[in-house]
Amino acid sequence: MTGAALLALISLGTVGGAHLLSRARWTWRTPRTGIALWQALGLCWGVATIGALLGLALLPYGKGVLGGLPGLYDDQAAALNPVQVAALLSAISLTGVLLVMLVYALVRVVRARRRHRALLALVSRRDSAVPGTLVLDHPGAAAYCVPGVRSSKVVVSAGTLALLDRGELAAVLAHERAHARERHDLVLLPFASLRQVFPQFGLVARCLDAVELLIEMAADDRARTGRPPRDLATALLRFAAASPAAAPSGALGVATHGKIPVMARVNRLLEPEPLPRTTRAAAIVAVPIIAGLPLLLLLLPH
Repeated sequence: MTGAALLALISLGTVGGAHLLSRARWTWRTPRTGIALWQALGLCWGVATIGALLGLALLPYGKGVLGGLPGLYDDQAAALNPVQVAALLSAISLTGVLLVMLVYALVRVVRARRRHRALLALVSRRDSAVPGTLVLDHPGAAAYCVPGVRSSKVVVSAGTLALLDRGELAAVLAHERAHARERHDLVLLPFASLRQVFPQFGLVARCLDAVELLIEMAADDRARTGRPPRDLATALLRFAAASPAAAPSGALGVATHGKIPVMARVNRLLEPEPLPRTTRAAAIVAVPIIAGLPLLLLLLPH
């Protein structure tokens, strides 16, 4: 079997894997491993799909994908038939679209954050009760972070200060700081740009939703370190009951999902179920295999 066929099978396999992983619940028990699996799966799909198209286009040269690329510049190289030309143009187009949409998503997020930071400078205030946090004088419940390269802003509303007790507020702030410290916004960016490329595919939207939920759970785990998990659990319930507005564009909020995901987060906080070590080890080992297999096939001559 040629490398192009193997890469095509891997590409199809990642679609099936994304379908299964988007419905998986075991990842909730180890969200960081789940996030790593999603990243590996996304990288695998992109490399395998583009590699399969290039492999088909460069098949006449018989040197594999990377080994066949110089043949495109060789005057003595075999002429490509229409199918191979179409495959080559498809590979180039897909690569270009993915890169352009990723850059576009990044630029759009950076601009949204710059505008929101300027707005915060005008309407927010400092409060000694929550040092290092910006407070908005708004009665509604809101808590979110605006990530940044040099510094991140954690924002809460006056309504949040009135809604939560001291322990709950500390847990919510720790949750937001975990988002900023671990740069969860960068984790979401490729999946958000992929949804822009394929808006008509429900599977892509489900993948983004799954990654968003895992990111929230990972921040929950950080927030409960060194404090009672009930503080964050009750804070989530209070936020859900208050129906908070969605976080601004480019920001990450503590409660951005519907009632069912919120209850899932609350349940895992109050009744944690550690993943068996063998299952977790298998998932960790799978990450480099999934990410590296298509890259290996690109390098090998066929």
